[in-house]
Amino acid sequence: MVSARIVGLREAADALEDRHITASSLIEQSIAIAQATQPTVNAFASIARNSALEAAARSDQCFALGTQRPLEGLPIGVKDLIDTRDLETRYGSAAYLGHVPSENAQIVQRLVEQGAIIIGKTTTHEFAWGVTTASRAFGDTLNPLDPRCIPGGSSGGAAAAIACGAIAAGLGTDTGGSVRIPAAMCGVTGFKPTWGAFPTQGIFALAPSLDHPGLLGAGVSDVVLLAQALGIALPDAGASVSPRFGLIRQVDPVPLSTAVAQAFEQAVSQVSEVYSCDDVDSAGLFQGTFQAFATIVLTEGGVTHFSRHDWGFISQHYGAETVERLERARHVVLSDYLNAQQVRRLFTAKLAHAMADVDYLLLATCPCTAPLVGQSTLTIGHWQGTVREALMTYTAPFNLAGFPAISIPLPLRSADQRLPAALQIVARPGNDGGLLQVAMKLERLLAGFG
Repeated sequence: MVSARIVGLREAADALEDRHITASSLIEQSIAIAQATQPTVNAFASIARNSALEAAARSDQCFALGTQRPLEGLPIGVKDLIDTRDLETRYGSAAYLGHVPSENAQIVQRLVEQGAIIIGKTTTHEFAWGVTTASRAFGDTLNPLDPRCIPGGSSGGAAAAIACGAIAAGLGTDTGGSVRIPAAMCGVTGFKPTWGAFPTQGIFALAPSLDHPGLLGAGVSDVVLLAQALGIALPDAGASVSPRFGLIRQVDPVPLSTAVAQAFEQAVSQVSEVYSCDDVDSAGLFQGTFQAFATIVLTEGGVTHFSRHDWGFISQHYGAETVERLERARHVVLSDYLNAQQVRRLFTAKLAHAMADVDYLLLATCPCTAPLVGQSTLTIGHWQGTVREALMTYTAPFNLAGFPAISIPLPLRSADQRLPAALQIVARPGNDGGLLQVAMKLERLLAGFG
């Protein structure tokens, strides 16, 4: 939809270091693309032109003095769920219009202290409670690859902003797939680390025991640069030279669409030429996980909102979709939550057992490509259900278990194909650096540069 686009973070960092560009010119370009695409994509809740240009001028001074920091002058977007000092943060809700935090969220502060520049707040589903990034209050965010389709959610704005070239990377959150789903829908990269690896202070909670701050990038290297700045170290290049992959071809009960199945099998064929790939016995592995996930979100989401506001405020100021969910949350009983947590514990143990003989799992990120805007149900093979269940069935289990996961786009196979499929790679808890390293290898391999 736009011809110009921001270069990747590493390329931009090298160009800044070599004085081929200035931070001011890079930020000007980023803002110009963000503004130009806003009427058609609506990826930004706000664009921070003045503060970003002021920060860019300071970055140029740092380069002139030789005091530049690791992320000096690099433009990023920050999901509107995450607090940013002196920038309106409305959590995707009209209830928080005009809310301006006095402090940055801890994860934002870490990046800003290393020189990153926030060019704007990217859109989110209200309170991150949805997978479409639709909003009656602020307008829907659309998929830059096909504006008839959703960008995914709830970090849909960040994925859309990257896909249309305004930024190369940004901060999101992932409670049940909210980084990986929009990455898959928009053909970019989305990374959810091990639960607890990134701080959540200053981020509006959805379900605290499932919430993961996450990263999105145009490619894996963009995600890696931010992850390293946040303390994730990659292993030595020689480590895990020949990783063992376990394949999961379907997460019951949702099958893969024909297009996604073909893309996944083609990817597996390419990977298996270089690395060990074996099917994982997943019979019964995911049984009950989506319902357990949904119950935990409903319960913890209710606690989050009822601790902030009374029902009168919620019913008057929240969007209808959120109000309906919180109405159901009022009737959750503790035994439902306890049963869901028991399913979670059993699944986490079964998942660890399933990975005993492999280093990483490979599966689709989502069972289908991006649905149409306004579409509420999907039919895939013999399965029919909601868009929410379809898009989250393959991602939410790894929030339950807290395992790190990354989504990378699969190459388009024909000239008329606009919407990509995506490959999800899952690692054991704590192996975030290894996961990112393997993702870079597979990204190159699948692009034909292996």
